[in-house]
Amino acid sequence: MSTHVEEDERAKPAAVDGDEDDDTPALSAQALAALREFLSEQGSGGGGEDSEEVKLVAEDWRLSQFWYDKETAETVAEEILRLCKSSTSAPCTVACIACPTLYVYLKRISPDISAQLLEYDKRFEQYGDDFMFYDYNQPEELPLALKHTCQVVVADPPYLSKECLEKVAQTISFLANPQSSFLLLLTGEMQKERALKLLNAHPCGFRPQHSNKLGNEFRLFTNYNPAERLGGWETIE
Repeated sequence: MSTHVEEDERAKPAAVDGDEDDDTPALSAQALAALREFLSEQGSGGGGEDSEEVKLVAEDWRLSQFWYDKETAETVAEEILRLCKSSTSAPCTVACIACPTLYVYLKRISPDISAQLLEYDKRFEQYGDDFMFYDYNQPEELPLALKHTCQVVVADPPYLSKECLEKVAQTISFLANPQSSFLLLLTGEMQKERALKLLNAHPCGFRPQHSNKLGNEFRLFTNYNPAERLGGWETIE
């Protein structure tokens, strides 16, 4: 995931719209082939496929990128798949906002899942039609075909700031199905009051971890009660 620790001063260009097709985005043959090729290249680490840690492109610290570790990515990906199975809408569509690690683990576990990766780093164009260039400074500069179509939205706001979370919240509102949608928000502990106010998202007991340890403590917030999963909801004092 892109988990940017602090604001930098680079000026981001406005987001560029993707193809505005009438149909809800689905995994294309090109994207699936690219993903399978990418995952096959990870096989040099030894062990079975299920035991291997998926490795993304190198973290670009100029973009404040820090990828989640294997346990975190697998735990959250499994929860997303569980939510999709319980969704009353078919097919279930997932939006991954600035969290490429989760996108890759989702596709690894369930290659046919309909998932869209919204990401600023164009190196992830390798995922074909599943990739969409996303600049949080332009929170609703997205194809109308995606509006209110996602049953599950998982987001890792690029920066730990009030402004960034507010703008990502606009994107979440644009994408989420207003009748039935689940939100998983991965961000810093410092954002818990804002997460509740902006997104009605509560902190869970499960603590996300990164491959490279960060000084900021990260939390997983959800807008639904996971019950016994993800360590359950914690009460905000």
